[in-house]
Parts: sequence; C-alpha cells; structure tokens
Amino acid sequence: MTEDDPAFPAASLILMRERRAGPPELLIVQRSASLVFAAGAYVFPGGRVDPADYEAARRLCPALEPEEGAARIAAVRETLEETAIITPAAGALVPFARWLPREQVKRRFDTRFYLAEAQGEAIPVADGVETATAFWATAEDLLARCARGDGRAIFPTRRLLERLARFTRFADARAEAERLPQRIITPWVEHRPDGDWLRIPDDAGYPITGEPVETAMRY
Repeated sequence: MTEDDPAFPAASLILMRERRAGPPELLIVQRSASLVFAAGAYVFPGGRVDPADYEAARRLCPALEPEEGAARIAAVRETLEETAIITPAAGALVPFARWLPREQVKRRFDTRFYLAEAQGEAIPVADGVETATAFWATAEDLLARCARGDGRAIFPTRRLLERLARFTRFADARAEAERLPQRIITPWVEHRPDGDWLRIPDDAGYPITGEPVETAMRY
C-alpha cells in the first residue's frame, strides 16, 4: 500500500472525564494481541466507518457533510461496541485531530479524532474481541506506562496523549480544538545526522513533533 492507494475512513473518540482533583481521565482501550493493526496497543476507542454509518448520519445529523457525519456516528458506535459506554450524541462531538499516514503500512487509515465530555461514573467493559481491556486513565499515566515498558502506543496516539496532557479541564481542550484550524496530520521521515526521525508539523498544537523511527510504533 502506498500514499496513492485510498485510505480507509476511520474515527476515534477521545472521551474525557473530569475529576475533583487532578487532570481529566481519558477512556482508553488496549487492542487485542491477535489483531493485524496496532496489536496490543493502547488507543482511543474507534474503528472504520461502515456504510451503515452514512445512512445513520443522513437521519441523525443531516446538517453535516456526509463524511463528517458518518465519522461521528462511527466514533460513537465503536465506543459503545468496544467499551459499553454510552456517549454524547454525534452532534455534540468536537473535531480535535485528523491523521493520515503517507507511507506503506499494514492498514492505512484516514482517522478523525473527536472530543467529548463524559457524564457520570460509567465503568468501561472491554468487548473481548477487538479490545482486551478498557479503563480510565490520565494522559500522564498512559505516557508513564509506555515509558516504563508497561504498554505501548502507536505514534499518533503518543502525540495525542502528549497534547492532551497539557489540559487541566475539558473546556481547555475544546477551546484549543475550536481555535486551531482543522488540518490533516501526515507524518514524514526526516533524515538527520543522528538518524531518521518520524516528524509532524511544529505548528499544529503538538508539544512533541518527532521521534526516532527506530522507537516509533507505526502500526
């Protein structure tokens, strides 16, 4: 697969739960080890946009562009399927990021990430098929787990966690999402004297914009 091949449309939900003290927690799933893409990795709930999502979008959010509406429906549907948590309606989601790799990978996805604020104290339950575990954790906790080797996250997820770790409230994350223009993040390989680095733009809201290719989990 190359950058000229079509990418599968996909969507993920970044569900944030505020606490009385400390930074917000995020809904995280660990993908099953048997999967082809991102096996065993920590990710946000989500998956491919199905044909049925377009039909649902026409009925439930007709004011949105078809691709946008279907992606929001998919993000909500996948989160419910993977964690059994009921999320806000598709119209309440806030576009936060969009990632599209250009290089050859096992599966190439054009993934839209949406923000939403969780209500209540729902306990996630993994589906046992695509997800091995599902839980709430702060962005800092997830990054610390990966640093210790207690888990791993693919390159886009790590960069998103680093970005989310800067927010102390859901409102702050939403405000940045609404302030920054929506753009597609397409990583590229930069050749440096100290080796090859996987890079993203410096002006897209991400505090860390590169990682050595040898340590980056790409799929």
